[in-house]
Amino acid sequence: MALKDTLLRIFTWWNGQTMSLAVMTARHGQLVGKDDFGNTYYKAIGPLIDRSVGTERRWVVYNGYADASKVPPGWRGWLCHNGDVPPSEESYTPREWQKPHVENLTGTSAAYRPKGSQLNPGNNVVTGGDYAAWSPE
Repeated sequence: MALKDTLLRIFTWWNGQTMSLAVMTARHGQLVGKDDFGNTYYKAIGPLIDRSVGTERRWVVYNGYADASKVPPGWRGWLCHNGDVPPSEESYTPREWQKPHVENLTGTSAAYRPKGSQLNPGNNVVTGGDYAAWSPE
């Protein structure tokens, strides 16, 4: 591991996993699966129970920047205890109308900019000429 990666793991929490999470994962984590984005999912082994939800503890180690929108819907449901079977152990085929998961693109150049938006370079809506600006008298 390079010096830069080591320093990032020590001093930042938004770049993958921190040193404390790596130690906890090594001591108490069981690898459950990986998704298409490279995120890895773990569950606690042994009697480690999360008192906040009353069931086993489950967590994700993000591949790169920690952004919750990088978690696909199937894994999100497993993390939130909506199902006991992780998507890596299921045989699920998406329907033809379902789109593949895309992370949140807000703030990037690929963000959605509807017609008439100030950030959309073209196709601005022209007013009909019936608008008169207010001015104090």
